[in-house]
Amino acid sequence: MIIGIPKEIKTLENRVSMTPAAVETLVLQGHEVLVEAGAGVGSGLTDEEYTAAGAKLVSAADAWGAEMVIKVKEPLPSEFQYLRKDLLLFTYLHLAAAEDLTHALLKAGTTGIAYETVESPDHTLPLLTPMSEVAGRMATQVGAHYLEKTQGGRGILLGGVPGVYPAEVLVIGGGVVGTNAARMAMGMGARVTILDRSHQRLQYLDDVFQGRITTMMSTEPNIRQMVQRADLVIGAVLLPGAKAPKLITRDMLSLMIPGSVIVDVAVDQGGCVETIKATTHDDPVYEVDGVVHYGVANMPGAVPRTSTFALVNQTAPYAMRLAAKGVDALKDDPGLLLGLNTYDGTLTCPAVGEALGIDSLTPEAALGLGKYDTP
Repeated sequence: MIIGIPKEIKTLENRVSMTPAAVETLVLQGHEVLVEAGAGVGSGLTDEEYTAAGAKLVSAADAWGAEMVIKVKEPLPSEFQYLRKDLLLFTYLHLAAAEDLTHALLKAGTTGIAYETVESPDHTLPLLTPMSEVAGRMATQVGAHYLEKTQGGRGILLGGVPGVYPAEVLVIGGGVVGTNAARMAMGMGARVTILDRSHQRLQYLDDVFQGRITTMMSTEPNIRQMVQRADLVIGAVLLPGAKAPKLITRDMLSLMIPGSVIVDVAVDQGGCVETIKATTHDDPVYEVDGVVHYGVANMPGAVPRTSTFALVNQTAPYAMRLAAKGVDALKDDPGLLLGLNTYDGTLTCPAVGEALGIDSLTPEAALGLGKYDTP
C-alpha cells in the first residue's frame, strides 16, 4: 500500500503521525511511505531520519495522494480538496463537533477511521488514552499557570506554602484525563475533588489515591456547589464519538470566584462548559464573567516530542493492519471496526449522527457484515 504522512497544519500543531522507526517497519513490510518534507521537524524528527528509514520526501499534495493517509489531527478546510472516494484516512476526527468536516467526508465518499472511537476488547480507547494522559497532566500545569495574577488569574500558587491554604481543584470526569489531572494537582499540593457519574469509578479512584482526594457523584447540585469553591476547574468528560454534555452552564459562572480558571479538555468534542470555545496555542484564553477560559483543542501539540512517540506507540500496530488489508482489516477486529466513522458517503458512527442530526448506519451494516438495522 502507498501511505501518506502529511505535515500537520493546525495552529502550532507540532506532532507527526508516524516516527521514523514506524516508517521503517512499514517499508520493511513492503509498503511505500510518502512523508511530506518537514512533517517531523516540530517533534525533533528530521527529513534525513525519514529518508534513512526508507520514506520518500514529497509535497503535501503527493502525501495526500496516497491510498492511506495517516494524520494526527482532523483535516482542516484547506485540506478538504484532498478528500476522495478511494482514500482511507486514519486520524483523530472528533466529528460530533465538526459538522463541516463530516459533510466534506461524506460528500467525498472518504473512508474515515477515527482514533478516538477505536476500542480494545475491554472497551477502553487505546488510541485516545495516550493523548488523554498528556492532556490531563497538561491541564493542571496550564491551570496553575493561568492562576497567576499576571495571566489574569487570582494570583494563587496551586500548592500554597506552609501556613497558607492551597488551591481548590475540581475535576469533572474520572476517566483517563481526570485521573491524570488529579494526580498532577495532588502532586503539586492542591486540594482535589473529582466528580464522576459512576460510583464504581469513584470507588476505584478513592482506592488509587488512598483517600487523599475527595470523590463525589457528578450531579447538577454537586457541580453547582463545588464550582463556587474551586480555583481551578478541569473539564474531563468524554462520551466516545458523541458531543460532551454541557455540565457547567453560563449561570454557574456568576457563582465562581473572580479570577478562577476553567480548562476544558473536552473542547475537542464540543466541551462540557457552556461558555467554552476552541482556542489555539497562540491565543489560548479568554474571559467570561471574570472566569478565565482555556480551550485549546490540541493541547498535546505543545509537547510534541512526548506526544508523538506516545501516540505512535499505540497507532502504529493498527496502521500496519490497515496497510496490510485495507478496509478488510476492520472485519477481523470488532474494536477497530468501531473506529469507522464514514464509509462510501455514509455516516457510520451513530453517536455522531445523533449529535449532528444526520442519518447513520452501524459500521457492520455499512460494510455488509450481517443484517443490521439502522440505529
